[in-house]
Amino acid sequence: MSDNLIEFNNISKFFGSVIALKDVTMHIKKGQIMCLLGDNGAGKSTLIKTLSGVHKPDEGEIVVEGKKTIFDSPRDALDMGIATVYQDLALVSLMSVTRNFFMGREPTKGFGPFKTFDINKANAIASKRMGQIGIDVRDPSQAVGTMSGGERQCLAISRAIYFGAKVLILDEPTSALGVHQASVVLKYIVKAAASGLGVILITHNVHHAYPVGNSFTILNRGKSMGTFEKKNLSREKLLGMMAGGEELDKLEVELKEIDRIAKN
Repeated sequence: MSDNLIEFNNISKFFGSVIALKDVTMHIKKGQIMCLLGDNGAGKSTLIKTLSGVHKPDEGEIVVEGKKTIFDSPRDALDMGIATVYQDLALVSLMSVTRNFFMGREPTKGFGPFKTFDINKANAIASKRMGQIGIDVRDPSQAVGTMSGGERQCLAISRAIYFGAKVLILDEPTSALGVHQASVVLKYIVKAAASGLGVILITHNVHHAYPVGNSFTILNRGKSMGTFEKKNLSREKLLGMMAGGEELDKLEVELKEIDRIAKN
């Protein structure tokens, strides 16, 4: 039996005559952080939606813990333990930390028609889970809008883990964060993977991906350029393989030529 949590084998997705993805393969193990990299338009968003059940692949197969699976909806993917944290985080700024943490799955007390929301239990759980990642929530009834971007990102990730995620798909989790906030989120991602989760980290930022990733899959115009283990791939080589790497090299040569001409 495979030791992969999930396998995406030769996944292709077409929108009419447009080839959004073609023969993309990724395998995720427990405790692994797989970084999915690519420039804008590389196919990252389409792959996210295919992995999370929004789109059905037109070709290829998805295998979850050794069983071939078809997702009819995002709920199917979630029920199988595949949770996606999108850039918008699905948080309501004016709602409390606790309400955002449970979002319709609040613990209750009482029986039958007399069940009520157990606010004390919910507050305690939210505070504890946030405290475990180093975020001190002094008042879990505070509005999420009062938290920093990094804290909100960690809340969304912690929520997904609490509700049973086995594979966590993170869509550009550090794209709008400063250096300190990004480091907080990246440390939490490493900690989450160490607990046995499989993590797919989608980003275009090599400098955020390389320190935390175990392996790297690079997309370019909907096609995979391959998956590479960290031990076999330097940061510089990864930067060069990213879409746009050749253009940047050409730009550097052109700038040197412009500078030479200007000096003459």
